[in-house]
Parts: sequence; structure tokens; C-alpha cells
Amino acid sequence: MRQHRTRTAVALAAIGGLATALTACSAPPAESGGDAAATTDFLACMVSDFGGFDDRGFNQAVLAALDTAEEKYGVETLRLESTTENDYAPNLAQSVDQGCDFTVTVGFSLAEATKAAAEQNPDSRFAIIDDSSIDLPNVKPVVFDTAQASFLAGYLAAGYSKTGTVAVFGGQPFPPVLLFMDGFSDGVDRYNADAGTQVKLLGWDKAAQDGTFAGTFTDIAAGKTLTQTFIDQGADVIMPVAGSLYLGSGEAAHEAPGDVVLVGVDNDVVELSPDLADVMLTSVMKQMADAVVELIGQAVADEFDNSPFIGELANDGVAIAPFHEYEDSVSPELAAAVDAIREQIISGEIVVESVNSP
Repeated sequence: MRQHRTRTAVALAAIGGLATALTACSAPPAESGGDAAATTDFLACMVSDFGGFDDRGFNQAVLAALDTAEEKYGVETLRLESTTENDYAPNLAQSVDQGCDFTVTVGFSLAEATKAAAEQNPDSRFAIIDDSSIDLPNVKPVVFDTAQASFLAGYLAAGYSKTGTVAVFGGQPFPPVLLFMDGFSDGVDRYNADAGTQVKLLGWDKAAQDGTFAGTFTDIAAGKTLTQTFIDQGADVIMPVAGSLYLGSGEAAHEAPGDVVLVGVDNDVVELSPDLADVMLTSVMKQMADAVVELIGQAVADEFDNSPFIGELANDGVAIAPFHEYEDSVSPELAAAVDAIREQIISGEIVVESVNSP
């Protein structure tokens, strides 16, 4: 039996020779048995995307999930870090060579490499975050209908704005990014319809599927520049859907002469970056860590299947974060309206639609 321990590897470049249409929304992964006191001969692995482990986003969430799985199921884990897309194939090859029983690949940019690895190794099991393009018996898509939670964030942003202008921008125009932007746009529109206002949205035209993109998920300075541009145009609530670029947005918000707040994505940004708590209104969260922990539990229990997991409001797969330091700044009426919209989305009274939906 393997000795229970965590093993971490960096990308091949850094270590030399080491290296859908989907069906109806699924329920959250079923709770599987696990005992922190019992060690199992099971190796759970992850391959990060090019953002690396310290991305304050996807990869950190999955790293946390592996930590939890170690305690909950007694598994051993292996973490393979990528710093460029050239690292994907070698890291996946290493996961197979190391005997990984279940490998989570983090992000849609790993789709091609994950598919190739799964085809070449049909006895290995994989899950991929934020991609539903792979239809293989040994690959489980894990996707999130973030448009639903972003709808709430857009509604909140429009209701909170003092200038009547809000903004959103993306890293690159990939479907999971556009999904956030679509939902945010719809939320702003719904608030305007409900309140009889004309809050303006900068950075995204849902009908044209055209907007503002930094062209990167890692250049923090680019995030600051775009955010400053929106602030100069009057926006006082801004949602960067661009990986670590929110750090640059935070710098811009801190330097702004007026009251400028941000909406985070993927995780509760206040928990990842508490230094930004004073400018973070809320965050649109993908509950990746919870999903990955339970999927590992299913794999340990030999209950793996390739049916897609779709995180949505109804199964708590997506959500908006608490308002934290802005709890007293959001009016009770607006908070209640956001809660009511959430229930209407869950019930189907409000249908959030996007050409980018999983």
C-alpha cells in the first residue's frame, strides 16, 4: 500500500526531465464514504493550467480540494503544475506514469491534451474542469452554469451603482469567460426593467457577443489599465473575468478617487485576497473544491462515471459570495430582491439563457 503523503511536481519546463450537448442538470456528486483515519491505496492527481498553482483561482481551489480529500478519504495526492500550455501533455503523461487513479485537469485549455491522454490510456480516469467537449467513457466533464450566479451579481451591481454605470471585461473570449459576462449583462438588464432605471453596462454586448478583453489571464498590469479605463468612463462596479488580473483591478479600485467596488469570479475573492476586502462587493463562485472532493470520493468508491456534473444555483454548484464588508452598504431591499431573483431562477420562473451555457 502506498504511504499516505502529498507529492508535488512542477511543470516539465521547470524541472528538466520530469515532467454535449449536456444532459439535464445533474445533482451534486453524491456523498461517498470516507474516513480520515483510514488510508486507501489511491492516488488522486491534478494538472494545473498555465496559471500555475498560485493563481488565486481555479488551481488553488483544486489544490484545496486535494488537501480535503487526503483528510477525508485517506488518499495520496500528486500535484503537477503547468506554467505554459506546452507542459500539459508531459504533465498528463507523468500522471499516467505515476499511476494516478484519478486525474483532475484544471481548465478548458487542457481539453485537447486531456482527450489525447484519455484516448491513449483508457484504463485511467480523468475529470476536466470547465470543458464539456470530451465524450469518452473515462472523462467526466465538470462545468458550471455561472450565468445564473452572474445574473445575480449583475442585478446587485446595477442596484448598488451610484454612477449608473457598471463594467465587465474578460481575459480572453473563451466560452466559460463569456458565460460570466452574459449572465452579468442579463442581470443588469433585469434590474433596469424592475427598477425603471437605465444603468449602463460597459465592456460587453451580449447580443453581438463582443466586448473588452485583456488578451491575457496573467498580466496584472493589464487588469489595472482596463479597470482604470472603465473608472474614467464612470463605472463604479467592475467585474474582471480574467484570472489573476483582478489583482490589478484591486489596485485601480484602491487608487480611484471615488467609491469603486469589484465583483470577483471563480472563488470568494475576499478569502483568497483579504487585502481586497475593502473593494470587493461580492464574488461569483464556482464551487469547484466541493465538486472535486466528492468526485474523488466517488472514484475511491469505484463509482466513477462520465456523466457531466453541472453546477448551478439549484445544487449550490454556483453562488454569489457574502457581501462581507459591504453587508451594511447593500440596502435590505436590494439584498431581498437578489434573494428573490435567485429563487425565481431555481424555480424556472426566470430562465437565464446564453449561447455559451454548458
